[in-house]
Amino acid sequence: MRFLRKPCIAAALALALGGAQAAGTLNVAISLDPGSWDPIDTFLTAWGSVGGNLYDGLTMRGADLTLQPGLATSWEFLDDNQRLRFKLRTGVKFHNGEPFDAEAVKFSFERLLGAEGLKGPQKSNYDSIGEVRVVDEHTVDFVLKRPDPILLTKLAGYGAMIVPPRYIKEKGEAHFNANPVGTGPFKFAGYRPKVSITLARNDDYWGGKPRLDQVIYRFIGEPGTQVAELQAGRIDIATLIPLGLIDTVKGSSKADVISTPGPVVHALRFNTRNGITRDRDVRRALTMAVDRDAIVKLLLLGQARTIASFQGPLSFGYNPEQKPLPFDPEGARKLLAAAGVKPGAAVRIDVRGNTSNFREVAQAVAGYLQAVGVRATIKPHEASALLNDIIPNGKAGDMWQSQWGGWTYDYDNTAYLMYHSGQKWNPFDDDPKLNAMLEAQRTVYDRKRREAMLQEIAGYVADQALDLPLYSLNTIVGVNKRVRNLELPGDIRFRFLETAVD
Repeated sequence: MRFLRKPCIAAALALALGGAQAAGTLNVAISLDPGSWDPIDTFLTAWGSVGGNLYDGLTMRGADLTLQPGLATSWEFLDDNQRLRFKLRTGVKFHNGEPFDAEAVKFSFERLLGAEGLKGPQKSNYDSIGEVRVVDEHTVDFVLKRPDPILLTKLAGYGAMIVPPRYIKEKGEAHFNANPVGTGPFKFAGYRPKVSITLARNDDYWGGKPRLDQVIYRFIGEPGTQVAELQAGRIDIATLIPLGLIDTVKGSSKADVISTPGPVVHALRFNTRNGITRDRDVRRALTMAVDRDAIVKLLLLGQARTIASFQGPLSFGYNPEQKPLPFDPEGARKLLAAAGVKPGAAVRIDVRGNTSNFREVAQAVAGYLQAVGVRATIKPHEASALLNDIIPNGKAGDMWQSQWGGWTYDYDNTAYLMYHSGQKWNPFDDDPKLNAMLEAQRTVYDRKRREAMLQEIAGYVADQALDLPLYSLNTIVGVNKRVRNLELPGDIRFRFLETAVD
């Protein structure tokens, strides 16, 4: 097995393929058909795997995850950070031939922030933008309603992709949803709903001509089927590799496995209002009762790392000096006894019913809690019910599964949504001190100062034991050995500009 130590490092895989596949065609399996190819209508990873090749934003993330110019070549904050000016790339055309210019940027963001943006989940991510002003053909100003130090990062996200005004006005929204047009390295070539989408090389791409002729994405939701298709040589990249099938893929003559740190973190959130978990010392005790290192080693086969806060090493605001509470079952028993918790006290853990790996983790956690005298029961729910009803409406038990991808790679995106009072997934906590800390960092543009503020927030959350941080999971894909120069981003938002096949 080959491991990628840093995200987006090119994985040069040895050649060899048996199978009738056209030269220059890359076949990729993703988990589902997003149903719409409009960038303001999604937050799905599967969409990003395709959309990253169809569209460009004003900014983009490079191979090392640093922010880089995209359709904007430069930017500067003006008027005491109340206005953000972009200089735009010249000579760029959309796939349908219409020019990319400042009017296209204005149209894209007015569409996102207007009535059309209400159909998807992206609008609120950009509501710090009050107005978009065209300065000239290749200069545009964003007038901000409030400070937003992570706006540049968010402009590399799905919702901020630039779309073609004339095409959408002439063809209509429904046509655009199924026949997308962008400025990216590949252009739309065909779509079979629930089956596949095909992209063809954009020979006029501003960043250089891609090496592949086309990319075919197949929608395969069953991990075992993806693995079988990879072993047979019918797909080149499988994005669903169960931990238990890693060795199976490694043993194939046609494929290998690559793994890189990903942005997804897992934790168990505590109910701080009801039951025994309303006591901070009890929450700390339950955290100390769980051997997270053993879970990572034995259940996750080393494909994760333990975390001390609800963020991973890829997140801005991550503090490598912050250490998790140690595994200390004896100390946990003492804390529980001091808090008046009787042996056999019960807790309920709510989880998503469709995630087999986490179900095993939850069972392990229940076993560790049992060892310190706390009886845990696991209650599975449909993911949508847990996320949109059980948690936000305060129906959760004593602990619940918390999983987050942190698409901005910034702790604010996680911490504000999870810990600020009134937020959807924070039904119980109302901490004025924490609210003030979260709000204050959103006004600070100095990166070092803001990073220190985020680290302070993470430390405070850990001190209050608002959750039981578990692990940051690796991104794992299976890759045919004929694939060359593949950059594996932790969020599987592929860019196949330099990728080739033998």
